Amino acid sequence: MAIFALCLITLLGLPFVMPVTGMSMEFEPLNHPSPRQSERDHMVKEQLLARGISDQAVIRAMREVPRHEFVPAEDAAEAYDDHPLPIGYGQTISQPYIVAYMTEALRLNGHERVLEIGTGSGYQAAVLAKVGVRVFTIEIVEELAERARRTFHRLDIPHITGRAGDGYQGWPEEAPFDAIILTAAPEHIPQPLLDQLAPGGRMILSMGKTLQKLIILSNTPAGIQRKELLPVAFVPMTGEAETHSSSR
Repeated sequence: MAIFALCLITLLGLPFVMPVTGMSMEFEPLNHPSPRQSERDHMVKEQLLARGISDQAVIRAMREVPRHEFVPAEDAAEAYDDHPLPIGYGQTISQPYIVAYMTEALRLNGHERVLEIGTGSGYQAAVLAKVGVRVFTIEIVEELAERARRTFHRLDIPHITGRAGDGYQGWPEEAPFDAIILTAAPEHIPQPLLDQLAPGGRMILSMGKTLQKLIILSNTPAGIQRKELLPVAFVPMTGEAETHSSSR
């Protein structure tokens, strides 16, 4: 599902991260700038660089992917604002900062296979693909899965394979994955997803029912290592994840 990520740093009372020392706030021109480029560049400078996002591949992807193409027409004017937006079916497209933060936290080099659970609008998958990775994405709401597929095709974004279905069991026939990203919050870590994480791989997700934490799991020779990152608020992971939570 898409993220309901009201994780604005200032609203949560967390310290505001100053720009990284020595990082230029000026951009090289893109080879193929698209409509509303100046708004995206402003978004990246004010919302991402100013909060410490520094991965150049992530920054470039956020500059290139037209977020306004992933939101309903009635909300397109707000596409580059610092908050999530509704996309229908009780879901949202997440705050730009959260998309960039989660992508950067995976420490991708552009050659990985990444599983996304919760396609939503398709924006997170598009950013991952622009970073250069091969994306496999699953969406439980069939209408959103189809809408995202059409958007990828219309924008000519390659290297994304999507399907409609429950993401709790992952995508075993395409496993293992170098990285897994969940854009909806389960109350526990789905074991099938851990089983599909490659050695050295990383999984990022939010966990919890009300008070949630964004966490990252690393598959190391010593076992799964867990690190807490940010407090967040995501939509709950539905389907099989709910059944397993109720039985615990």
